[in-house]
Amino acid sequence: MEIIIQPDSGTASALAAKIVARIIKDNPDAVIGFPTGATPLEFYRNLVRMHREEGLDFSRTTTFNLDEFVGLPPDHSGSYHVYMDKHLFGQVNVGRDRIHIPDGLAADIPASCRRYEEEIRTAGGIDVQILGIGVDGHIGFNEPTSSLGSRTRIKTLTRQTRRENAAEFGGEDNVPYHVLTMGIGTILDSRLILLLAFGAKKAPIVAQTVEGPVTALIPASALQHHPRTILILDEEAAGELAKADYYRYVYEHKPDWQKY
Repeated sequence: MEIIIQPDSGTASALAAKIVARIIKDNPDAVIGFPTGATPLEFYRNLVRMHREEGLDFSRTTTFNLDEFVGLPPDHSGSYHVYMDKHLFGQVNVGRDRIHIPDGLAADIPASCRRYEEEIRTAGGIDVQILGIGVDGHIGFNEPTSSLGSRTRIKTLTRQTRRENAAEFGGEDNVPYHVLTMGIGTILDSRLILLLAFGAKKAPIVAQTVEGPVTALIPASALQHHPRTILILDEEAAGELAKADYYRYVYEHKPDWQKY
């Protein structure tokens, strides 16, 4: 893992966008995995700005989203179809036929999940997967005790995760119990993983993810086994890392060819 600590979430989000923009410029046909939630909002704003002001071209980019709620139509205000269209897809020139989001209305959920995996393989695999992290260590909607080799499938949300999503649904009682999510194994197949974590409430789980044992109880800890994972943190999220000074030292002394 590479740990990059930035002064605040704005600086961290700008750096993440810079890394992804470079990937798209170097490979216009890049395949990118996108997350949802509060954490990547500033990251998306940076990508939209780069598209408008710097000509960042998404026309040949293929995208795969991590997850979607089961039972929600694509036009539901709480769906991730609506979220992505609002915050990114509706503001850049990505082709609609290149956007992939799990089908929460699939009549045959196992078949739909197998098809999603096949679509990723047909696209050549994911070049860069952007992630957030839950306070319990979930990535995507792979809740604690998820198999570290899991593939795209249906999952039941924990009470905590349903509470965290309550605002988008007008209350916890309206949050679906089930989601479709890329598995941890699916995520680990990505060539580059970029995880963003901001705020003091993420500090304990970030420390466990980076410096604790690999365990299904902390799904994000599986990223320790990935050959190229970058965590971009603000100072608050890095607050409980035992080796924080070392991570800063490494970043400050990178050779020029490794700098972002």
